Amino acid sequence: MSEKHDLVIIGGGPGGLAAAEIAAVNKKRVLIIEKGGWGGTCTHRGCIPTKALLTCSKYYADLKKLKRVGINISSAAIDFLAMKKHQQQIVKVAALGAQKVLIDAKVETKSAMGEIISPKEVRYIDSSGESEIVSAQNIIIAWGSVPQMIPGINTSKNILTSDDILNINTLPESIIIVGGSFIGVEYATLFAELGVKVILVELLERILIYEDEEAAQFLHQELTRLGVAIHTSTKLLSLKDTDNGVVMQAQKNAEQLEMRASRALLCTGRKPLLHTEQLDKLGINYAKTGIKVDQNMMTNVPGIYAVGDVTGGMMLAHRAAQQAKVAAGHICGVSDYSYNERFIPSVVYSHPQIARVGITQKAAEAEGLSVEIIKSQYSANIIARAELMSQGFVKAIFHQNKLIGATIVGDHAAELISPLALAVSNGLSKKQLRSWVIPHPTLSEIFVPLL
Repeated sequence: MSEKHDLVIIGGGPGGLAAAEIAAVNKKRVLIIEKGGWGGTCTHRGCIPTKALLTCSKYYADLKKLKRVGINISSAAIDFLAMKKHQQQIVKVAALGAQKVLIDAKVETKSAMGEIISPKEVRYIDSSGESEIVSAQNIIIAWGSVPQMIPGINTSKNILTSDDILNINTLPESIIIVGGSFIGVEYATLFAELGVKVILVELLERILIYEDEEAAQFLHQELTRLGVAIHTSTKLLSLKDTDNGVVMQAQKNAEQLEMRASRALLCTGRKPLLHTEQLDKLGINYAKTGIKVDQNMMTNVPGIYAVGDVTGGMMLAHRAAQQAKVAAGHICGVSDYSYNERFIPSVVYSHPQIARVGITQKAAEAEGLSVEIIKSQYSANIIARAELMSQGFVKAIFHQNKLIGATIVGDHAAELISPLALAVSNGLSKKQLRSWVIPHPTLSEIFVPLL
C-alpha cells in the first residue's frame, strides 16, 4: 500500500477539480482519479461541446439580421464538419485547462478506474491493468451522471442520447427530440437554427417546467418562430428505428399521433451514476435520486463525501464546484464556503437564453409569500436595440423588500445573471441595491428599473 493521502477524489469533473484545488492549496496531499477525460461530463458530453455548437448556430442565424445594419451577405452555407472541428477543439482546450489546474496545484493524478473498498481505502486500475490500493483519510465521490433512459426505448443508429448526438458528423434532415427541459430545448435551438426540421415532444404541460412560467412561454414562442413543432402534454408510446428513419407513436389527450424523422434524440434528463455495490458495501445512504449528504457534503459514513451530479438535484457544473468547495473546506478546517441550492444560478443556453437564480414567482406564491414583481424589458434598452438583440425581459421578485429571485430572458442572460445571484445570495434589500451604479450605455442598464 502507498503512503497515506489526506484526500482521494474519484472523478475529475468540475466537482472533483474544485475539491482537489482547494485541498491542495491548504497543503493536503491529494490524489484524484478519473476514468474518462479530465473535466468530466461538462467538458466532454455537456456544457462545453454543446455551447461550442450553439455558438456556431447563433452566428449563422444572426446573419439574417445584418441587412438591417447595411451589411448584405448574398450567400451563406453550413459546413457542419467545420463546426464539429470547432466543438472538438474547444473540448480539447477545456480538458487541457482542467489538467493544468491540477498540475499547477501539484495534485497527484491517475487516469484509472477508482473503487472504494473500505472507508479509508481506494483501489485504482489503469488501462494497462495495473492495480494499486491507496489509503485515504478522506474520500470524495464525484462519479457524475449518465443519461436517463426511457423504459422500453432502446438506443440505435438513429435513436440517440444526448451523449451520442455529439458524435454525429452529418446534420439530419429532421429530428424528434423527446424532452423539453434544458437539454432538449438547447438541442432544439441548435438544430432549428441550422435548418433541421425539429419536433419537440414533452410529457408535461409546458417546456422548462421548473423555470419561470412566463419565461418558458416566451421561449416556446421563439422556438415556434424558428420552426420547431412543439407538442406538450404528449406521451411517448413507442419509438422505433426503421429503414426509413424513426417512427414515434404518441398520445395527446385522446388523440393518437404518429411522427416520423431521420433521427430521434432522447433528452429526458440525466441521473446520478451510482455504483450501488460499493455504496451498499460501505453502508452509504442513497436513493435513486442520489447519495444523501449533510450540509458539509459528508455522507452518513464519516470521512466519505459526495459532490455534484451524484447527489441529485440540479445537475450543473458550478453547483458541483460549490459543493466540492464546501466538502474540501470541511476537510481542511476552512469555513469560507457555504452551499444553498436556492443561490445556484441556472442557465438555459437557448436563443434567447434564460437565466434564473433564487425562487420563481410561482414557487413563491405556492409558499404563501407576499411578493412584489418588477419587470424590465429589453426593448427599452438602447444597447439591446442598437445591437439587434432579441426581445426579452428581466423579472425580479422581492419579498419584504429583499431580492429573493430573478429571471432573465434574452441575449447575454447567462452573463447578466451573476450580479443578481450575488444580490440574492446576500439577501440584498432595495435600499442596498440603490447604491448600485450601472454604466451608460450598457445592456446592464436593464437592471435600472429594478432599483
